[in-house]
Amino acid sequence: MKYAIITGASSGFGAATAKELQNLGYGLVLLARRIERLETLQQELTQTPVYIAKLDVCKENDVREVIDNLPQEIANNIFILVNNAGLAVGRGPLDTGLSEDWNRMLDTNIKGLLYMSHAVIPLLKKHPFSHLINISSIAGKEVYAGGNVYCASKHAVDALSKALRIDLLPHQIKVSNIAPGAAETEFSLVRFKGDADTAQSVYEGFEALQATDIAQTIAFIVSRPAHVSIADITIMPSAQANGSLFHKK
Repeated sequence: MKYAIITGASSGFGAATAKELQNLGYGLVLLARRIERLETLQQELTQTPVYIAKLDVCKENDVREVIDNLPQEIANNIFILVNNAGLAVGRGPLDTGLSEDWNRMLDTNIKGLLYMSHAVIPLLKKHPFSHLINISSIAGKEVYAGGNVYCASKHAVDALSKALRIDLLPHQIKVSNIAPGAAETEFSLVRFKGDADTAQSVYEGFEALQATDIAQTIAFIVSRPAHVSIADITIMPSAQANGSLFHKK
């Protein structure tokens, strides 16, 4: 059986992607910090085998330990890595920002992706036309007011996707970059540090993307024939024109 590894799998894009990939017949390796949510998801996903592990992708040694300790049957059959774990914390001018927020974003969005890719690419190399998928953001395509460090971190993801595509070309590993626009997940709740009212206000007046929209996009990407590689997709709500311009009712 072919397996897919998904980081940040306990909610949002990650959980939705797990369901879509299982529908395509993939076994799953679901990784996240909130193990209790993974346990619940594991009980819901019954079509194929589901392996779960608690993991903070910011911790390089933990990433290595989790990947090294995968059961051999799974490790030999990894065909997809979805680098989904990521977050935004805080929003505002750089000079009023907090270094602890910057470090959290850089450690998760950039270093976490690096640690996971470094650990899993040797497994992907066993299978031509396997797939590495990075979840970037519209913030990786352009900068918007108050987004400084988050935008920088997602620009890095965009650049790393391009670089990985070059590095992995000789091994015929496909690399896809997905850049979602406004999506109604826990993203804003995390960004505004639990302020539910402020988080909800982000999505007022228009219909935002849902996690399933991104998950279905991933399912489309991985189900293309071997000779087709979807390099980059920017996907936004129809009410969104760029990183900051919306048509709101």
